[in-house]
Amino acid sequence: MRIAIHHTTHYRFAQPAWHGLQRLRLTPRSCAMQSVIDWNVSVIGGTTEVRYDDHNLNPVMLVAFDAGAEDIEVQCRGVVETHDKAGVYGKHNGCMPLWGFVTQTALTKPGTRIGQLAARFKGREDHLPMLHDLSDAILAAVAYETGLTTAETTAEAALAAGHGVCQDHAHIFIGAARELGLPARYVSGYLLMEGAEDQQAGHGWAEAHVAGLGWVGFDVSNAICPDERYVRLAVGADYRDAAPITGMSQGAGASALEVSLKVAQQSVEQ
Repeated sequence: MRIAIHHTTHYRFAQPAWHGLQRLRLTPRSCAMQSVIDWNVSVIGGTTEVRYDDHNLNPVMLVAFDAGAEDIEVQCRGVVETHDKAGVYGKHNGCMPLWGFVTQTALTKPGTRIGQLAARFKGREDHLPMLHDLSDAILAAVAYETGLTTAETTAEAALAAGHGVCQDHAHIFIGAARELGLPARYVSGYLLMEGAEDQQAGHGWAEAHVAGLGWVGFDVSNAICPDERYVRLAVGADYRDAAPITGMSQGAGASALEVSLKVAQQSVEQ
């Protein structure tokens, strides 16, 4: 399947910024699950200082704000051909060792509730079926509801509240999987949704490392392993480590954010 994406992120500042940096993980990489046909990232109001691959092999752009910038706009446009691998990404790569993905982060660290959730699956050696059951249990416990959590909400807090979005579901899954001794990580990207070409935000899901298979994806929010409707952007220990845009500014004051995202299937001419 070919998926066309047009993603614009626009920040407006209360006053001109005298300094600012943004780290962009907005460039998909070709892998077993996808082939990047065409992709371009452009920035208005900033200058790309350097491009590099981070510790997880995510392509990264470091952008400096233009002096006195009152707004900055990041535009991504491209086409990715995707392949259904039943959620199996495969073998581990990158500079981070697998044991690094068993280490909890501030966003995934279990408290009592995640500890109790993980305890339900302790001792099971059928890891793949167990992870599917874990995903189902999380969705049953945490209803998908927007506007009630933020990027700073921890997995434990979302599970306690009983509601959240894809990021929260992924963090709970990652925290519980790590509690069970399995490497797990966060994946940011896009999802083609039927009848919803215009979307409010990108998507996120989790992957766990299973012996004999490698990394396997679990989209808790949609109760499915990622298929050909998914486009991968970046991976990391949690959302912060794989976020499409992170940054800081000085002198800009408050900022207003506008996001425009279109994800559509592209027809392939014969």
